Amino acid sequence: MTRQRSFKHLVRTRMEKTGESYTAARASLLSAEVPAAGSPQPAPALATSDASIRERTGRGWEEWFDLLDDWGAPERSHRETARWVAQQLGIHPLAWNAQAITGSYELTRGLRVPGEHANGFGISAAKTVAVPAERLYDAFVDPALRSAWLPDAELRERTATRPRSARFDWGDGTSRVIVSFAAKGEQKSTLTVQHERLADAETAARMKAYWRERVAALKQELER
Repeated sequence: MTRQRSFKHLVRTRMEKTGESYTAARASLLSAEVPAAGSPQPAPALATSDASIRERTGRGWEEWFDLLDDWGAPERSHRETARWVAQQLGIHPLAWNAQAITGSYELTRGLRVPGEHANGFGISAAKTVAVPAERLYDAFVDPALRSAWLPDAELRERTATRPRSARFDWGDGTSRVIVSFAAKGEQKSTLTVQHERLADAETAARMKAYWRERVAALKQELER
């Protein structure tokens, strides 16, 4: 008989927040549906739906949580847990399935908070702009062009592949900025900014607001 200890706790926590019945709260969590903007319901801690993780790994979320509880995951590091999950699946510890299971379990058990990763906190911001990918790439990577919308930039380029991606050190080099570019047609493209290795949740929240504002400014600059 499965005990579903961690998962039951997750369901009951959702019940307290939403007023749902146990059955409804459990179904919502297992579907892993992201609520609409402005919804009073909390976003799910699970990386994907129960059906998806079962298809990918042969086990559902409740089964994985039971296995991790019994193995003693709360007393282990993220790296140890990811390695153990990977061994069960015969995959690399950095593979998506291993990281998704480990991260979802840690969020649920309160071992980390949303946005926290093994190497610190991380945020992302994305924007679609009505210009070709090459022009969007240049506006971000070329320091002279970047100064028009990011005048206080603390970026130092590490690697870049035009027009697909670029990596930068930020500030004193303790955090990293990774940018990807994707064409959405001849005259439209999207950039996604990821800022990783941030020190804490407060810094992450501040940088998320900062990057949302800056990529909006980039869009305005290029579409004028």
